[in-house]
Amino acid sequence: MDRVRKIVVTTGIVAILSAGAVSLFTATALGVPVSTTHTITGAIVGVGSTRRLSAVRWGIAGRIVWAWILTIPASAAISSATYWILSRLLSVS
Repeated sequence: MDRVRKIVVTTGIVAILSAGAVSLFTATALGVPVSTTHTITGAIVGVGSTRRLSAVRWGIAGRIVWAWILTIPASAAISSATYWILSRLLSVS
């Protein structure tokens, strides 16, 4: 996470324990699936932006968000192609 925002140990612990725990408990109570990685990354960016917005390396944060957005369609495409190939190779005629 040091690449997104330079943090000290205490700031990182506060970000992970407070924002991470509250977000995860809320999502669990509502039955919403959530990623701990996303929650913790968001908490660190949030802590960094409260100090000052320029403390966050927005270019890296933007690449992380794009990776999150592209992960689901990319994994769907890969699994679909894998299923299609294997179903053709293993089909019993």
